[in-house]
Amino acid sequence: MGVDHGHGHATAASAHRGKLIIVLLLTVGVMVAQIVGGLLAGSLALLADAGHMAADAFGIVAALLAVWMASRPSCSKRTFGLQRAEILAAAGNALLLFGLCVYIAYEAIQRLFTPQPVTGPTMLVVAAIGLAVNIGGLVLLRTGQRESLNLRGAYLEVLGDTVSSLGVIVAAVVIWLTDWRQADSIVSLGIALFIVPRAWNLLREAVHVLLEAVPREVDLDEVRSHILSQNGVLDVHDLHAWTITSGMPVLSAHVVVEEELLRDTGRMLDELHMCLSGHFDVEHSTLQLEPAGHINHEGARHQ
Repeated sequence: MGVDHGHGHATAASAHRGKLIIVLLLTVGVMVAQIVGGLLAGSLALLADAGHMAADAFGIVAALLAVWMASRPSCSKRTFGLQRAEILAAAGNALLLFGLCVYIAYEAIQRLFTPQPVTGPTMLVVAAIGLAVNIGGLVLLRTGQRESLNLRGAYLEVLGDTVSSLGVIVAAVVIWLTDWRQADSIVSLGIALFIVPRAWNLLREAVHVLLEAVPREVDLDEVRSHILSQNGVLDVHDLHAWTITSGMPVLSAHVVVEEELLRDTGRMLDELHMCLSGHFDVEHSTLQLEPAGHINHEGARHQ
């Protein structure tokens, strides 16, 4: 027995698709400018930032593709459609960021021992343009990143670019005023170190969802207590909660009720659903109502 809520296909990220497209166009524009500026100035920091922007662009494209895939209708073989695509995209973005950090760190260490000529003024101008664009991207994605893990990945990448641009500006000023070229490599290492913990958090959240762990905002003990507090409920077992994609927690349970109440299952299910959706924001729940003793006739079960 389940409460039929109708599984919609609009995910939390889909409402912000237009913003993602704008951020993608801005990111590609700045990336091209940084590549050209980095080659002209001989700056690894600018090229590292351009590489980060390229990873961002790829990540945003993946996020947009995931939003499109997640909006595809469900079918008999994929009853929730392709909504998990957003989580896979977030995990892919995190792995991409890790790879980028390794490359930047390697190049930066090489240049610490063999500094290359760097033109400070060119670095400064290009980095300032990048900073302005990245701040605009953060403003666009600020709201959506609280609602979707997929958008959070894009937001974190733009945040990393913003900090990177600030670091490049500092390095450009130092090189311009003192000609200390190692500043370029040190800032590059700083960019890599800044990205790593954010990539790790993103990957950890994605893996948490993919392993179908209990949503962090749901306390199963509290859920059990609320269900048991409903009139006529005797016990709860096989209680599970997991996340399909960002903003879509789901729950299933076997609920033991007084036998005479099984004649009015519709009302019981409505009350239990209102409890779950009202207290825990779980709109998608599948509940099996059963009389006492039915558990002895079931197969494999989890308490």
